[in-house]
Amino acid sequence: MALHVSLQALRAFEAAARHSSFKHAAEELALTPTAISHHISKLEDRLNVSLFIRQTRKIVLTDAGRLLATATTEGFTQIETALASIRQLNEVVRVTTTSSFAAQVLLPELYMFNQHYPDIVVQIASGELMDSQPHTIPIRLGNIKEVQAGDRLNVEHYNLFGHQSLESLRTSDTRPVIYSTRWKNPALCKPPLEAWLAENGLNKADFKIREFDQELFCVQQAVAEQAWVFCSETLTRRLCAMGQLRPISSTGIASELCYYIPGKTRSQTDNAKKFIAWVQELILS
Repeated sequence: MALHVSLQALRAFEAAARHSSFKHAAEELALTPTAISHHISKLEDRLNVSLFIRQTRKIVLTDAGRLLATATTEGFTQIETALASIRQLNEVVRVTTTSSFAAQVLLPELYMFNQHYPDIVVQIASGELMDSQPHTIPIRLGNIKEVQAGDRLNVEHYNLFGHQSLESLRTSDTRPVIYSTRWKNPALCKPPLEAWLAENGLNKADFKIREFDQELFCVQQAVAEQAWVFCSETLTRRLCAMGQLRPISSTGIASELCYYIPGKTRSQTDNAKKFIAWVQELILS
């Protein structure tokens, strides 16, 4: 006799098993952790078996849970691959990323991708509204220690950049202004400004530090004011090539941050693989 279970419950279980976290599963599926827990509890009741051992601050799969996790992950992957194959001839590659990465890296260089692949349509949106949708490529900024090595695109290096007209940090009697970033997400590691200052024999108290919640705003303000900005080398590469900014030091400092694509190595459509390979080359060039 067939056992009928909720597809949504299986989705919730598969995501929780893959992330080892109700919270991260909830973020992926745009639900609350309570809803994820409820779906899984109903599934356990339906199957009359425990799928997770619930411990303080973590969950661990039982033997039955591991068996179902393998089956559901493989099953959902096969379904998504089949749907992608059906739509392959008229596929649109959808990308979500931060406003800063979109404006400073992707959009200015997208014409190069279009020249190589004129038949592939790329849609770029800022934010994470589309992350849970099939065949969306989410390019995120995260903490290196929390990102699987296979998902990383780079390790972010930071430096101090200024307008070409600025010669030195000590050319004025007033304290120079440095723009830096205070992330909206408090879980993200801070830009390594203090470490950079210490490495260069400088004191934070000698500067006016002004902060925005996006690196894009810091860069734009520094260009407009002909001021200094401490930010990612990834985001300033194009402006340096155009002569609008220059690094004050020949070598930047490594941060604890990286850009990454969750599940980058998992099965993707051919067009998505082409775009990911292009982004990887672009960000490391």
